[in-house]
Amino acid sequence: MLFRFAHDEIAFVKGSPREILQLCTQIEIDNEIIPLDNLLRAEIMAVNDEYARGALRVLAVARRELAQKEGPYTAENVERDLVFLGLMAMMDPPRPEVEAAIKTCREAGIRIVMITGDYGLTAESLARRVGMLVTPNSRIVTGAELDEMSELDLKKALEGEVLFARMAPEHKMRIVAALQNHGEVVAVTGDGVNDAPALRKADVGVAMGVVGTDVAKEAADIILTNDNFGAIVSAIEEGRAIFDNVRKFVTYIFSSNVPEVLPFMVTASFPAIPLALNVRQILAIDLGTDLLPAVALGTEKPEPDVMKRPPRKRSTPLVDNGLILRSFFWLGLIEAALCYIAFFSVYLFSGNADLLPIPFLAKLPYPSFLHLEVAADRVGQMAATVFHAAVVMAQVGNAFACRSGKLRNTRLGWASNRLLIYAALLEIASIVILVHQEIIAKYFGHVNIPIRYWLGLSLFPLILYSLEWIRKQIVRMMEARMR
Repeated sequence: MLFRFAHDEIAFVKGSPREILQLCTQIEIDNEIIPLDNLLRAEIMAVNDEYARGALRVLAVARRELAQKEGPYTAENVERDLVFLGLMAMMDPPRPEVEAAIKTCREAGIRIVMITGDYGLTAESLARRVGMLVTPNSRIVTGAELDEMSELDLKKALEGEVLFARMAPEHKMRIVAALQNHGEVVAVTGDGVNDAPALRKADVGVAMGVVGTDVAKEAADIILTNDNFGAIVSAIEEGRAIFDNVRKFVTYIFSSNVPEVLPFMVTASFPAIPLALNVRQILAIDLGTDLLPAVALGTEKPEPDVMKRPPRKRSTPLVDNGLILRSFFWLGLIEAALCYIAFFSVYLFSGNADLLPIPFLAKLPYPSFLHLEVAADRVGQMAATVFHAAVVMAQVGNAFACRSGKLRNTRLGWASNRLLIYAALLEIASIVILVHQEIIAKYFGHVNIPIRYWLGLSLFPLILYSLEWIRKQIVRMMEARMR
Protein backbone atom coordinates (compact mmCIF):
# COMPACT_ATOMS: atom_id res chain seq x y z
CA MET A 1 0.00 0.00 0.00
CA LEU A 2 1.29 3.46 -0.90
CA PHE A 3 0.44 6.60 1.09
CA ARG A 4 1.45 10.14 0.15
CA PHE A 5 2.43 12.49 3.00
CA ALA A 6 3.27 16.02 1.80
CA HIS A 7 5.83 15.42 -0.93
CA ASP A 8 6.96 11.97 0.31
CA GLU A 9 5.49 8.56 -0.38
CA ILE A 10 5.50 5.70 2.14
CA ALA A 11 4.93 2.03 1.29
CA PHE A 12 3.35 -0.17 3.97
CA VAL A 13 3.83 -3.92 3.66
CA LYS A 14 2.05 -6.71 5.54
CA GLY A 15 2.44 -10.46 5.40
CA SER A 16 3.90 -13.51 7.06
CA PRO A 17 6.30 -12.51 9.88
CA ARG A 18 9.08 -14.75 8.64
CA GLU A 19 8.89 -13.44 5.06
CA ILE A 20 8.52 -9.78 6.13
CA LEU A 21 11.52 -10.02 8.44
CA GLN A 22 13.65 -11.20 5.54
CA LEU A 23 12.81 -7.95 3.76
CA CYS A 24 13.57 -5.73 6.78
CA THR A 25 16.92 -4.15 7.70
CA GLN A 26 15.70 -1.79 10.45
CA ILE A 27 13.12 -1.67 13.24
CA GLU A 28 11.26 1.25 14.83
CA ILE A 29 11.28 1.20 18.66
CA ASP A 30 9.97 4.15 20.68
CA ASN A 31 9.89 6.33 17.56
CA GLU A 32 13.54 5.54 16.95
CA ILE A 33 14.76 3.58 13.95
CA ILE A 34 17.63 1.22 14.72
CA PRO A 35 19.29 -1.62 12.82
CA LEU A 36 17.51 -4.96 12.96
CA ASP A 37 20.05 -7.50 14.21
CA ASN A 38 19.74 -11.25 14.65
CA LEU A 39 18.92 -10.94 18.36
CA LEU A 40 15.91 -8.75 17.62
CA ARG A 41 14.86 -11.05 14.81
CA ALA A 42 14.92 -14.00 17.21
CA GLU A 43 12.86 -12.08 19.78
CA ILE A 44 10.27 -11.18 17.15
CA MET A 45 9.97 -14.77 15.97
CA ALA A 46 9.70 -15.98 19.60
CA VAL A 47 6.75 -13.62 20.14
CA ASN A 48 5.29 -14.77 16.81
CA ASP A 49 5.54 -18.43 17.88
CA GLU A 50 3.94 -17.64 21.23
CA TYR A 51 0.98 -16.04 19.47
CA ALA A 52 0.80 -18.94 17.02
CA ARG A 53 0.68 -21.52 19.84
CA GLY A 54 -2.37 -19.67 21.10
CA ALA A 55 -4.07 -20.33 17.73
CA LEU A 56 -3.72 -16.67 16.73
CA ARG A 57 -3.15 -15.61 13.15
CA VAL A 58 -0.17 -13.28 13.01
CA LEU A 59 0.74 -10.64 10.44
CA ALA A 60 3.90 -8.56 10.37
CA VAL A 61 3.76 -4.89 9.32
CA ALA A 62 6.67 -2.88 7.86
CA ARG A 63 7.15 0.35 5.95
CA ARG A 64 9.58 2.13 3.69
CA GLU A 65 9.88 5.77 2.69
CA LEU A 66 10.19 6.05 -1.06
CA ALA A 67 12.39 8.71 -2.57
CA GLN A 68 11.03 10.72 -5.46
CA LYS A 69 11.92 9.54 -8.92
CA GLU A 70 12.89 6.14 -7.50
CA GLY A 71 11.53 4.42 -10.54
CA PRO A 72 8.54 2.22 -11.27
CA TYR A 73 6.80 0.89 -8.18
CA THR A 74 7.38 -2.83 -8.51
CA ALA A 75 7.59 -5.41 -5.76
CA GLU A 76 11.34 -5.71 -6.28
CA ASN A 77 11.85 -1.95 -5.97
CA VAL A 78 9.51 -1.32 -3.05
CA GLU A 79 9.72 -4.43 -0.85
CA ARG A 80 13.35 -4.08 0.28
CA ASP A 81 15.22 -2.37 3.11
CA LEU A 82 12.00 -2.16 5.08
CA VAL A 83 11.54 -0.82 8.59
CA PHE A 84 9.84 -3.37 10.84
CA LEU A 85 6.88 -1.87 12.74
CA GLY A 86 5.39 -4.78 14.66
CA LEU A 87 3.17 -7.83 14.80
CA MET A 88 -0.61 -7.98 14.65
CA ALA A 89 -2.30 -11.05 16.16
CA MET A 90 -5.89 -11.91 15.28
CA MET A 91 -8.26 -14.42 16.79
CA ASP A 92 -10.04 -16.57 14.19
CA PRO A 93 -11.74 -19.22 16.34
CA PRO A 94 -13.31 -22.32 14.80
CA ARG A 95 -17.07 -22.58 14.77
CA PRO A 96 -18.56 -24.35 17.80
CA GLU A 97 -19.86 -27.26 15.74
CA VAL A 98 -16.46 -28.11 14.21
CA GLU A 99 -15.10 -29.98 17.22
CA ALA A 100 -18.15 -32.25 17.44
CA ALA A 101 -18.08 -32.81 13.67
CA ILE A 102 -14.43 -33.85 13.72
CA LYS A 103 -15.07 -36.21 16.63
CA THR A 104 -17.86 -37.81 14.63
CA CYS A 105 -15.54 -38.17 11.64
CA ARG A 106 -12.91 -39.94 13.75
CA GLU A 107 -15.54 -42.37 15.06
CA ALA A 108 -16.67 -42.99 11.47
CA GLY A 109 -13.16 -43.84 10.32
CA ILE A 110 -12.90 -40.66 8.25
CA ARG A 111 -9.44 -39.12 8.30
CA ILE A 112 -9.09 -35.33 8.20
CA VAL A 113 -5.84 -33.75 7.00
CA MET A 114 -5.28 -30.01 7.32
CA ILE A 115 -3.59 -28.40 4.30
CA THR A 116 -3.23 -24.69 4.88
CA GLY A 117 -1.23 -21.68 3.89
CA ASP A 118 -1.03 -20.53 7.52
CA TYR A 119 1.99 -20.65 9.79
CA GLY A 120 2.67 -24.17 11.07
CA LEU A 121 2.36 -23.50 14.81
CA THR A 122 -0.90 -21.58 14.33
CA ALA A 123 -2.34 -24.42 12.28
CA GLU A 124 -1.16 -27.02 14.79
CA SER A 125 -2.67 -25.17 17.74
CA LEU A 126 -5.99 -24.84 15.94
CA ALA A 127 -5.93 -28.48 14.84
CA ARG A 128 -5.35 -29.67 18.40
CA ARG A 129 -8.06 -27.40 19.74
CA VAL A 130 -10.70 -28.98 17.49
CA GLY A 131 -9.38 -32.54 17.90
CA MET A 132 -7.86 -32.95 14.46
CA LEU A 133 -4.47 -33.81 16.00
CA VAL A 134 -4.39 -35.99 19.11
CA THR A 135 -0.93 -37.58 19.30
CA PRO A 136 2.01 -35.65 20.81
CA ASN A 137 4.37 -36.51 17.95
CA SER A 138 2.30 -35.13 15.10
CA ARG A 139 4.36 -33.98 12.14
CA ILE A 140 4.20 -30.54 10.53
CA VAL A 141 5.32 -30.42 6.90
CA THR A 142 5.88 -27.09 5.19
CA GLY A 143 5.72 -26.37 1.50
CA ALA A 144 9.50 -26.05 1.29
CA GLU A 145 9.91 -29.46 2.95
CA LEU A 146 7.33 -31.00 0.64
CA ASP A 147 9.33 -29.84 -2.38
CA GLU A 148 12.27 -31.92 -1.11
CA MET A 149 10.20 -35.03 -0.42
CA SER A 150 9.99 -37.97 -2.79
CA GLU A 151 6.69 -39.74 -3.44
CA LEU A 152 7.77 -42.52 -1.07
CA ASP A 153 8.59 -40.01 1.67
CA LEU A 154 5.22 -38.31 1.18
CA LYS A 155 3.46 -41.66 1.37
CA LYS A 156 5.19 -42.43 4.68
CA ALA A 157 4.30 -38.99 6.03
CA LEU A 158 0.64 -39.51 5.15
CA GLU A 159 0.57 -42.79 7.04
CA GLY A 160 0.97 -40.93 10.34
CA GLU A 161 -0.68 -37.90 11.88
CA VAL A 162 0.51 -34.99 9.76
CA LEU A 163 -0.35 -31.35 9.13
CA PHE A 164 0.67 -29.42 6.03
CA ALA A 165 1.43 -25.70 6.42
CA ARG A 166 2.57 -22.94 4.10
CA MET A 167 1.19 -24.85 1.15
CA ALA A 168 0.98 -23.52 -2.40
CA PRO A 169 -1.71 -24.65 -4.87
CA GLU A 170 0.60 -27.20 -6.48
CA HIS A 171 1.42 -28.65 -3.07
CA LYS A 172 -2.26 -29.17 -2.24
CA MET A 173 -2.89 -30.91 -5.53
CA ARG A 174 0.13 -33.18 -5.01
CA ILE A 175 -1.09 -34.24 -1.57
CA VAL A 176 -4.55 -35.03 -2.94
CA ALA A 177 -3.00 -37.12 -5.72
CA ALA A 178 -0.83 -38.99 -3.20
CA LEU A 179 -3.86 -39.87 -1.09
CA GLN A 180 -5.74 -41.08 -4.16
CA ASN A 181 -2.77 -43.21 -5.24
CA HIS A 182 -2.89 -44.74 -1.78
CA GLY A 183 -6.45 -45.92 -2.51
CA GLU A 184 -8.26 -43.23 -0.53
CA VAL A 185 -11.46 -41.47 -1.58
CA VAL A 186 -10.58 -37.81 -1.11
CA ALA A 187 -12.89 -34.89 -0.45
CA VAL A 188 -11.38 -31.39 -0.37
CA THR A 189 -12.90 -28.26 1.13
CA GLY A 190 -11.74 -24.79 0.21
CA ASP A 191 -12.79 -21.25 -0.56
CA GLY A 192 -9.93 -19.49 -2.31
CA VAL A 193 -8.37 -19.36 -5.75
CA ASN A 194 -5.41 -21.33 -4.40
CA ASP A 195 -7.75 -24.20 -3.51
CA ALA A 196 -9.17 -24.58 -7.03
CA PRO A 197 -6.61 -27.13 -8.36
CA ALA A 198 -7.08 -29.38 -5.33
CA LEU A 199 -10.86 -29.03 -5.50
CA ARG A 200 -10.77 -30.13 -9.13
CA LYS A 201 -8.37 -33.00 -8.46
CA ALA A 202 -10.33 -34.43 -5.52
CA ASP A 203 -12.98 -37.12 -5.84
CA VAL A 204 -15.39 -34.65 -4.26
CA GLY A 205 -14.65 -30.93 -4.19
CA VAL A 206 -16.60 -28.90 -1.63
CA ALA A 207 -16.49 -25.10 -1.94
CA MET A 208 -17.75 -22.54 0.54
CA GLY A 209 -20.80 -20.77 -0.84
CA VAL A 210 -20.67 -17.67 1.39
CA VAL A 211 -16.98 -16.70 1.45
CA GLY A 212 -15.83 -18.85 -1.45
CA THR A 213 -14.46 -17.30 -4.62
CA ASP A 214 -16.07 -17.87 -7.99
CA VAL A 215 -13.04 -19.85 -9.11
CA ALA A 216 -13.37 -22.24 -6.16
CA LYS A 217 -17.09 -22.69 -6.79
CA GLU A 218 -16.51 -23.46 -10.47
CA ALA A 219 -13.88 -26.08 -9.60
CA ALA A 220 -15.98 -27.79 -6.90
CA ASP A 221 -18.60 -30.51 -7.18
CA ILE A 222 -20.60 -29.30 -4.18
CA ILE A 223 -21.16 -25.78 -2.85
CA LEU A 224 -22.09 -25.30 0.80
CA THR A 225 -24.66 -22.57 1.19
CA ASN A 226 -23.91 -22.08 4.91
CA ASP A 227 -20.12 -22.70 5.03
CA ASN A 228 -20.71 -25.14 7.88
CA PHE A 229 -18.27 -28.03 8.21
CA GLY A 230 -20.89 -29.91 10.19
CA ALA A 231 -23.07 -29.94 7.06
CA ILE A 232 -20.45 -32.12 5.34
CA VAL A 233 -20.59 -34.65 8.18
CA SER A 234 -24.39 -34.64 8.03
CA ALA A 235 -24.19 -35.26 4.28
CA ILE A 236 -21.89 -38.24 4.85
CA GLU A 237 -24.32 -39.64 7.40
CA GLU A 238 -27.22 -39.18 5.00
CA GLY A 239 -25.25 -40.80 2.18
CA ARG A 240 -24.52 -43.85 4.30
CA ALA A 241 -28.18 -44.02 5.31
CA ILE A 242 -29.30 -43.88 1.67
CA PHE A 243 -26.94 -46.73 0.77
CA ASP A 244 -28.30 -48.78 3.69
CA ASN A 245 -31.91 -48.00 2.80
CA VAL A 246 -31.47 -49.13 -0.79
CA ARG A 247 -30.05 -52.42 0.51
CA LYS A 248 -33.04 -52.78 2.88
CA PHE A 249 -35.41 -52.13 0.00
CA VAL A 250 -33.67 -54.70 -2.19
CA THR A 251 -33.54 -57.30 0.61
CA TYR A 252 -37.26 -56.92 1.23
CA ILE A 253 -38.15 -57.28 -2.46
CA PHE A 254 -35.77 -60.18 -3.08
CA SER A 255 -37.16 -62.09 -0.09
CA SER A 256 -40.68 -62.19 -1.50
CA ASN A 257 -39.39 -63.55 -4.79
CA VAL A 258 -38.61 -66.94 -3.22
CA PRO A 259 -42.21 -67.87 -2.26
CA GLU A 260 -43.33 -66.41 -5.59
CA VAL A 261 -40.98 -68.49 -7.75
CA LEU A 262 -40.81 -71.67 -5.67
CA PRO A 263 -44.40 -72.81 -6.39
CA PHE A 264 -43.62 -73.00 -10.13
CA MET A 265 -40.42 -74.94 -9.42
CA VAL A 266 -42.21 -77.33 -7.05
CA THR A 267 -45.08 -77.98 -9.45
CA ALA A 268 -42.67 -78.41 -12.36
CA SER A 269 -40.70 -80.98 -10.36
CA PHE A 270 -43.77 -82.67 -8.81
CA PRO A 271 -46.75 -82.22 -11.18
CA ALA A 272 -49.10 -83.88 -8.71
CA ILE A 273 -48.70 -80.90 -6.31
CA PRO A 274 -51.05 -78.12 -7.42
CA LEU A 275 -49.66 -74.71 -8.28
CA ALA A 276 -49.76 -72.67 -5.06
CA LEU A 277 -49.73 -69.22 -6.65
CA ASN A 278 -50.98 -67.91 -9.98
CA VAL A 279 -49.60 -65.07 -12.07
CA ARG A 280 -52.27 -62.56 -11.07
CA GLN A 281 -51.58 -63.19 -7.41
CA ILE A 282 -47.88 -62.64 -7.98
CA LEU A 283 -48.60 -59.32 -9.69
CA ALA A 284 -50.84 -58.37 -6.77
CA ILE A 285 -47.92 -58.99 -4.40
CA ASP A 286 -45.26 -57.17 -6.45
CA LEU A 287 -47.32 -54.20 -7.62
CA GLY A 288 -49.74 -53.94 -4.73
CA THR A 289 -49.11 -55.17 -1.22
CA ASP A 290 -45.27 -55.08 -1.37
CA LEU A 291 -44.96 -51.60 -2.82
CA LEU A 292 -45.71 -49.32 0.15
CA PRO A 293 -43.61 -51.20 2.76
CA ALA A 294 -40.70 -51.19 0.31
CA VAL A 295 -41.03 -47.43 -0.16
CA ALA A 296 -41.27 -46.97 3.61
CA LEU A 297 -38.01 -48.85 4.09
CA GLY A 298 -36.40 -46.34 1.75
CA THR A 299 -37.29 -43.56 4.20
CA GLU A 300 -35.60 -45.11 7.25
CA LYS A 301 -33.61 -42.70 9.39
CA PRO A 302 -29.85 -43.32 9.76
CA GLU A 303 -29.16 -46.16 12.15
CA PRO A 304 -27.65 -45.17 15.53
CA ASP A 305 -24.28 -46.71 14.66
CA VAL A 306 -24.09 -45.53 11.05
CA MET A 307 -21.31 -43.03 11.88
CA LYS A 308 -19.37 -45.54 13.95
CA ARG A 309 -18.66 -47.88 11.06
CA PRO A 310 -15.52 -47.68 8.95
CA PRO A 311 -16.00 -46.38 5.40
CA ARG A 312 -16.87 -49.03 2.88
CA LYS A 313 -14.44 -49.70 0.08
CA ARG A 314 -14.93 -48.05 -3.27
CA SER A 315 -15.43 -51.49 -4.85
CA THR A 316 -18.16 -52.56 -2.41
CA PRO A 317 -21.21 -53.56 -4.50
CA LEU A 318 -24.73 -52.57 -3.57
CA VAL A 319 -25.88 -56.19 -3.86
CA ASP A 320 -23.21 -58.42 -2.35
CA ASN A 321 -23.07 -62.07 -1.35
CA GLY A 322 -24.27 -61.32 2.18
CA LEU A 323 -27.41 -59.59 0.90
CA ILE A 324 -28.16 -62.43 -1.51
CA LEU A 325 -27.69 -65.09 1.16
CA ARG A 326 -29.85 -63.24 3.66
CA SER A 327 -32.66 -62.39 1.27
CA PHE A 328 -32.90 -65.57 -0.83
CA PHE A 329 -31.52 -68.32 1.42
CA TRP A 330 -32.67 -67.10 4.82
CA LEU A 331 -35.63 -64.72 4.82
CA GLY A 332 -36.94 -66.01 1.49
CA LEU A 333 -36.76 -69.66 2.51
CA ILE A 334 -38.42 -68.92 5.85
CA GLU A 335 -41.28 -67.22 4.02
CA ALA A 336 -41.57 -70.08 1.54
CA ALA A 337 -41.59 -72.66 4.36
CA LEU A 338 -44.32 -70.78 6.24
CA CYS A 339 -46.37 -70.42 3.07
CA TYR A 340 -46.17 -74.10 2.21
CA ILE A 341 -47.04 -75.05 5.79
CA ALA A 342 -50.19 -72.97 5.39
CA PHE A 343 -50.80 -74.42 1.93
CA PHE A 344 -50.55 -78.08 3.03
CA SER A 345 -52.52 -77.35 6.21
CA VAL A 346 -55.57 -76.56 4.08
CA TYR A 347 -55.44 -80.05 2.54
CA LEU A 348 -54.75 -81.65 5.93
CA PHE A 349 -57.42 -79.87 7.96
CA SER A 350 -60.05 -80.29 5.24
CA GLY A 351 -59.53 -84.03 5.03
CA ASN A 352 -58.15 -83.86 1.50
CA ALA A 353 -54.54 -84.69 2.26
CA ASP A 354 -54.83 -87.78 0.05
CA LEU A 355 -55.02 -85.46 -2.96
CA LEU A 356 -51.32 -84.70 -2.50
CA PRO A 357 -48.50 -87.17 -3.30
CA ILE A 358 -47.26 -86.89 0.30
CA PRO A 359 -48.34 -90.08 2.11
CA PHE A 360 -47.27 -89.09 5.62
CA LEU A 361 -49.32 -85.86 5.42
CA ALA A 362 -52.60 -87.78 5.58
CA LYS A 363 -51.44 -89.58 8.74
CA LEU A 364 -50.56 -86.44 10.70
CA PRO A 365 -52.78 -85.90 13.75
CA TYR A 366 -54.41 -82.54 14.40
CA PRO A 367 -57.00 -81.18 16.85
CA SER A 368 -60.57 -81.68 15.74
CA PHE A 369 -61.42 -77.98 16.11
CA LEU A 370 -59.08 -77.28 13.21
CA HIS A 371 -61.11 -79.46 10.87
CA LEU A 372 -62.83 -77.52 8.11
CA GLU A 373 -65.02 -79.06 5.49
CA VAL A 374 -63.88 -78.06 2.00
CA ALA A 375 -65.04 -79.77 -1.15
CA ALA A 376 -62.34 -81.59 -3.06
CA ASP A 377 -62.92 -79.45 -6.14
CA ARG A 378 -62.44 -76.23 -4.12
CA VAL A 379 -59.61 -77.22 -1.80
CA GLY A 380 -56.93 -76.21 -4.34
CA GLN A 381 -58.45 -72.76 -4.70
CA MET A 382 -58.63 -72.39 -0.91
CA ALA A 383 -55.01 -73.52 -0.51
CA ALA A 384 -53.82 -71.05 -3.17
CA THR A 385 -55.71 -68.24 -1.45
CA VAL A 386 -54.12 -69.11 1.89
CA PHE A 387 -50.70 -69.30 0.24
CA HIS A 388 -51.16 -65.80 -1.21
CA ALA A 389 -52.28 -64.45 2.17
CA ALA A 390 -49.34 -66.20 3.85
CA VAL A 391 -46.86 -64.45 1.55
CA VAL A 392 -48.33 -61.07 2.42
CA MET A 393 -48.46 -61.75 6.16
CA ALA A 394 -44.88 -63.04 6.18
CA GLN A 395 -43.81 -59.92 4.31
CA VAL A 396 -45.22 -57.80 7.14
CA GLY A 397 -42.74 -59.39 9.52
CA ASN A 398 -40.06 -59.20 6.86
CA ALA A 399 -40.55 -55.45 6.50
CA PHE A 400 -39.71 -54.89 10.16
CA ALA A 401 -36.90 -57.45 10.02
CA CYS A 402 -35.30 -55.60 7.10
CA ARG A 403 -35.07 -52.28 8.97
CA SER A 404 -31.53 -53.23 9.94
CA GLY A 405 -29.09 -55.99 9.19
CA LYS A 406 -27.87 -56.20 12.80
CA LEU A 407 -29.85 -53.96 15.15
CA ARG A 408 -33.12 -54.75 16.89
CA ASN A 409 -36.18 -52.61 16.35
CA THR A 410 -36.08 -51.67 20.03
CA ARG A 411 -32.74 -49.97 19.30
CA LEU A 412 -34.09 -48.28 16.18
CA GLY A 413 -37.37 -47.31 17.83
CA TRP A 414 -40.56 -49.06 16.85
CA ALA A 415 -42.32 -45.77 16.10
CA SER A 416 -39.37 -44.05 14.43
CA ASN A 417 -40.70 -44.99 10.98
CA ARG A 418 -44.43 -44.39 11.17
CA LEU A 419 -44.76 -44.68 7.41
CA LEU A 420 -43.71 -48.33 7.68
CA ILE A 421 -46.35 -48.97 10.34
CA TYR A 422 -49.04 -47.40 8.17
CA ALA A 423 -47.77 -49.34 5.14
CA ALA A 424 -47.90 -52.64 7.04
CA LEU A 425 -51.46 -51.96 8.20
CA LEU A 426 -52.46 -51.04 4.67
CA GLU A 427 -50.78 -54.21 3.39
CA ILE A 428 -52.87 -56.33 5.74
CA ALA A 429 -56.03 -54.45 4.81
CA SER A 430 -55.23 -54.94 1.12
CA ILE A 431 -54.94 -58.71 1.34
CA VAL A 432 -58.18 -58.90 3.35
CA ILE A 433 -59.94 -56.91 0.60
CA LEU A 434 -58.37 -59.04 -2.14
CA VAL A 435 -59.66 -62.18 -0.44
CA HIS A 436 -63.08 -61.12 0.83
CA GLN A 437 -64.29 -58.49 -1.65
CA GLU A 438 -66.28 -60.70 -4.01
CA ILE A 439 -65.57 -59.01 -7.34
CA ILE A 440 -61.84 -58.61 -6.67
CA ALA A 441 -61.56 -62.09 -5.14
CA LYS A 442 -63.10 -63.68 -8.21
CA TYR A 443 -60.60 -61.91 -10.47
CA PHE A 444 -57.64 -63.29 -8.51
CA GLY A 445 -59.14 -66.75 -7.99
CA HIS A 446 -59.64 -66.30 -4.25
CA VAL A 447 -62.18 -67.80 -1.88
CA ASN A 448 -63.08 -66.64 1.61
CA ILE A 449 -60.61 -67.69 4.30
CA PRO A 450 -62.12 -68.81 7.65
CA ILE A 451 -61.22 -66.78 10.73
CA ARG A 452 -59.26 -69.68 12.24
CA TYR A 453 -56.89 -69.57 9.26
CA TRP A 454 -56.46 -65.82 9.67
CA LEU A 455 -55.53 -66.40 13.31
CA GLY A 456 -52.81 -68.79 12.19
CA LEU A 457 -51.62 -66.45 9.46
CA SER A 458 -51.40 -63.61 11.97
CA LEU A 459 -48.55 -65.50 13.67
CA PHE A 460 -46.38 -65.49 10.54
CA PRO A 461 -45.01 -61.93 10.97
CA LEU A 462 -43.98 -62.75 14.53
CA ILE A 463 -42.38 -66.07 13.55
CA LEU A 464 -40.31 -64.58 10.75
CA TYR A 465 -39.28 -61.55 12.79
CA SER A 466 -38.32 -63.77 15.76
CA LEU A 467 -36.11 -66.01 13.63
CA GLU A 468 -34.40 -62.97 12.13
CA TRP A 469 -34.00 -61.52 15.63
CA ILE A 470 -32.13 -64.69 16.65
CA ARG A 471 -29.84 -64.39 13.63
CA LYS A 472 -29.06 -60.76 14.47
CA GLN A 473 -28.32 -61.71 18.06
CA ILE A 474 -25.84 -64.35 16.88
CA VAL A 475 -24.18 -61.85 14.51
CA ARG A 476 -23.76 -59.30 17.29
CA MET A 477 -22.30 -61.91 19.63
CA MET A 478 -19.80 -63.05 17.00
CA GLU A 479 -18.73 -59.46 16.28
CA ALA A 480 -18.32 -58.77 19.99
CA ARG A 481 -15.99 -61.76 20.32
CA MET A 482 -13.89 -60.62 17.38
CA ARG A 483 -13.26 -57.17 18.90
